Amino acid sequence: MAASDNLVSIKGLYKSFNNSIARLDILKGIDFDLKAGEALSVVGPSGIGKSTFLHILGTLDRPDRGSILYRGEDVLLFDDRKLAKFRNEFIGFVFQFHHLLPEFSALENAMMPALIKGMTKKNATELAEAILIRVGLKERLLHRVVKLSGGEQQRVALARALVLKPVILLADEPTGNLDKKNSQQVHDLLLELNQELSMTLVVVTHNMELASYMSRCVTVVDGLLVETSFR
Repeated sequence: MAASDNLVSIKGLYKSFNNSIARLDILKGIDFDLKAGEALSVVGPSGIGKSTFLHILGTLDRPDRGSILYRGEDVLLFDDRKLAKFRNEFIGFVFQFHHLLPEFSALENAMMPALIKGMTKKNATELAEAILIRVGLKERLLHRVVKLSGGEQQRVALARALVLKPVILLADEPTGNLDKKNSQQVHDLLLELNQELSMTLVVVTHNMELASYMSRCVTVVDGLLVETSFR
């Protein structure tokens, strides 16, 4: 780690999109630091730029300009191959729509990032089994995901995101399709894992109850991030 204890430092981040009528400026010069181990919620109205920010933070998309330093190194200077390798090893993702492979089992889905990294099937299986058990799916390892409930499917997606023990987990509306009971269980699990794994957590959410559980909250306002307090 560099002299600063920041895990991520973002400087001058801009992003716009063009539609048939005009250019839409979504992010307008964000400067932002995220410390290792923080649990951060990102809130704001629909269409304001929350997911755009998360996708750029996760290097799934590139900004128009700006820098994203992970532990002092600007990952936007990486070529696509190096960036994909960094993303696979360093960042975990959970989305509202879990994007699981329905014809495969919970175990096979959770193994995917490890296999992509080049691990042996044996080692990938061991890692996937361990994290699936941790998220409460010990009895569901070999079930095809189409046979699982919505809450169980999201737990498989969470296990897949965590199988390589990423330094940072990015979650985009992770409980958006779940009922209140399952939402609460996933909320609790995210915060437990944040503590257990010393993992930095960033959650985009409309759920203000979930947002209030985080150690820090920011609201997207006119293309910038504004610190928000629930107290």
